[in-house]
Amino acid sequence: MDDSAASIAQDIAAVKRISAVPSLLRIVCDNTGMRFAAVARVTEGTWTACAVQDGINLGLLPGNQLDVHSTLCKEARASRQPIAFDHASEDPVYRGHHTPRIYGIESYISVPIVRPGGEYFGNLCALDPVPRHVTDPKTMAMFQSFAELIGRQLDVEERQEETEDALLDARATAELREQFIAVLGHDLRSPLASIGAIGQILARRPEADIARYGRRLNGSTDRMSKLIEDVLDFARGRMGSGMGVRIVLVDDLESALRNVVAELRDSHVEWNIDEHYKIDGGVECDLGRMQQLLSNLLGNALAHGALDTPVSVDVVLEAQWLSISVTNGGLPIATSNLEKIFEPYWRPAESKPGGGLGLGLHICSQIVQAHGGNLSVVSDLENGTRFTAKIPARRSITSLR
Repeated sequence: MDDSAASIAQDIAAVKRISAVPSLLRIVCDNTGMRFAAVARVTEGTWTACAVQDGINLGLLPGNQLDVHSTLCKEARASRQPIAFDHASEDPVYRGHHTPRIYGIESYISVPIVRPGGEYFGNLCALDPVPRHVTDPKTMAMFQSFAELIGRQLDVEERQEETEDALLDARATAELREQFIAVLGHDLRSPLASIGAIGQILARRPEADIARYGRRLNGSTDRMSKLIEDVLDFARGRMGSGMGVRIVLVDDLESALRNVVAELRDSHVEWNIDEHYKIDGGVECDLGRMQQLLSNLLGNALAHGALDTPVSVDVVLEAQWLSISVTNGGLPIATSNLEKIFEPYWRPAESKPGGGLGLGLHICSQIVQAHGGNLSVVSDLENGTRFTAKIPARRSITSLR
């Protein structure tokens, strides 16, 4: 890690891409009573703020730097050990130290952020002008867990960015997509599980603010898990095993699909979602995949539809064919894009950043094909955009091609 402006800017951007960092800093402050917390990039010659929670108007913003020799992070970097004290003016080690005197602090904690390969990135630190009890084992363990999560996620972010850049080279697209799949599908699972566990613990806390942060972490974890599952489904198809389905006779398909709509309605309370079902009889299908199909189609409609127009879900079993349709209003899909919309990793040029990997509709098409059916789309300004999946209700029915 060098001290060039380009390298510093790249590391600041990497921390910014980790969506959980702001919540982690708020949790640190709430749990300790400290009013300033930061993720800092620390080298032999520089100290740079990458993310900041500032409740004491210290004035530091992401990208701002301090003289590294004036900080305790330099010492933590040299020893690769946490540094913490509750009351600097009464501490036998730090009452005469220059750092508390320079910055007027009494309580302080700094924990190294080390990436999985052993590279030192910087520190997760917090401080306050008044004494706080931060040296207890639970607080130290929390800081170390958060620092470990940040270090591991930085490693994933770098690999993901490298893979995305390399994907611009069309000659290497196939090979590099498999590397991208490996990064998301394998390397994210462990830190994601840790974040989810922390979120569940925090969500059960009696303090309203901390519980809210926990629920926010859980929401982020759920979204990341869905992305990973989409990528792994795509990977299985690319590796020749195809979309995995376990087709059995399902007698309560309507109830299962209603549950999917209810979950999305709860998380999109501002939307009006209409449901219409006519399923008289059982359907031979993979129930989990049918729920995934509807979830992806409905999620797509909520992401791209117009809020002032209801989203409609229509499920009909007729003449031994099951039809699942989702319709939304808003701007129609450009005619030139209709033939590309089910391609993997494809997203329209006007898509907003952070809108996913471009795999959701492709996964839908693979689920429908695995059931011997067909997925189609029609879109115009007058009638809106309508995706329709049609699959045979019995395996004896001739497949749609």
